[in-house]
Amino acid sequence: MRIIKNSFLFKLIFCTSLLLASFPFSANAITVSVTGTSKDAIILTPESSTGLTAVVVVYNVSEVEALLLDGLDVNTATVQKFSNLGGGYAQDIAFSVSNGSIKVAHPAGDTGYIFSDANTRYYLWLVNYADKMFKINSVSAYPQQECENTKIEADGEGSPIHYYSINGRQCTLNRDIKVSYQNLVWDNDQKLYYTEQQTKTFDNLTNPLIINPPFYCNTTVTVTGDKFLEHWGMASSAESDLIQANGLDAMTEAVQSNANDDEGSNMIASDGGMLGGSAPADFTFYAYVTDGVIHDEWQMADDPNFEYIRYRFYERDLNYTFNEEGKYYVRYVGSNADGSCTVEGETYEIGIGASDLRIPNAFSPDGDGVNDVWKVGYRSLIEFKCWIFDRNGRQLFYFDRPEQGWDGTSHGKTVNPGVYYYVIEAKGADGKKYKKGGDINIIKYRKIGNSNSSSGE
Repeated sequence: MRIIKNSFLFKLIFCTSLLLASFPFSANAITVSVTGTSKDAIILTPESSTGLTAVVVVYNVSEVEALLLDGLDVNTATVQKFSNLGGGYAQDIAFSVSNGSIKVAHPAGDTGYIFSDANTRYYLWLVNYADKMFKINSVSAYPQQECENTKIEADGEGSPIHYYSINGRQCTLNRDIKVSYQNLVWDNDQKLYYTEQQTKTFDNLTNPLIINPPFYCNTTVTVTGDKFLEHWGMASSAESDLIQANGLDAMTEAVQSNANDDEGSNMIASDGGMLGGSAPADFTFYAYVTDGVIHDEWQMADDPNFEYIRYRFYERDLNYTFNEEGKYYVRYVGSNADGSCTVEGETYEIGIGASDLRIPNAFSPDGDGVNDVWKVGYRSLIEFKCWIFDRNGRQLFYFDRPEQGWDGTSHGKTVNPGVYYYVIEAKGADGKKYKKGGDINIIKYRKIGNSNSSSGE
């Protein structure tokens, strides 16, 4: 339903398409009003299924001198009233005509009225608000809280306001009671929770009032209402003391700092999914949590259901290097002070592949940007050592990281073209051991004109 503002006089103009479905058509504009009240009547348009044309809410029916209806043919007019039994049990009542208006003196509250002429019927229900007054005395946290929502204890009066359809069906007016508080909201772009003022509305005052999602930060709560008192400028309001956050929320992110062996670039995932590739795989797992999270735990398991948890790390941000081949599942679990509530982050699937080592036998360190460095191709190597020797067995170069390589220099000087030798010892994440040796051919390119051609020297 909607409140029609400034509705002491309410004009309803019928449309043909609506009237044909429910009651006879009238080309006249029908106006309903009340007299003698200290506050204007509120006219609501109910759902069409009620059969009612309007619900009229008056502040105090004892003040009402008359209920007036304009727009019907007063020569053929009749007025009836009905109770919660519906229009089928309506009874004729006395009325008068004043200045062309049909007048019911001192109408009864919480009663239905039917105004009719030869062509039209107008149904309304008159609500007496005085004996349904909203009042809020105090607001506090409900003694028993749950993890999924926050319960607010609101001491006051605001039970449902009922009215009845023309068929005797009980209907309820929405009081629009406002509950205002602050809560935390996740900003995915900024990777943080920020504070936002929020308001939820309730049809009537119940105990407890249930807020979902729950409070993620400490906040005061203000209950204000209802919409009828607000319309009359008389809203009742009460504010709580500080209520502690009882809800938990967490967002997580996984950053792989060596996602690509050749480029060393970063791979970031914030919604789970498959990561990994070659060992060693360096990860940082981040958790962003709300105020109620006190205890932090990252879990690592061999199965997606975490039936067997291999490791537990009690920290908010986790740095970890995967050195063994296999598939791993990682997730964050946060809990409150007594462990009665927990929150789980996304599950990250980390796949570490089998090891591999491939060794080239030639390169051309001539500075043209093509094949200038002798480098191995590899996957999932967790140990690596490489020695470079000349034909006399003299060591020229040594490196111990597979992403490195030899640029053809020794002690700062470029060596001559020719044949050199390497020895490699390595170990894969799958436990495989490598011990390899062989030739390296340094090919010198001589520039001829604007092109390069090779010549072995």
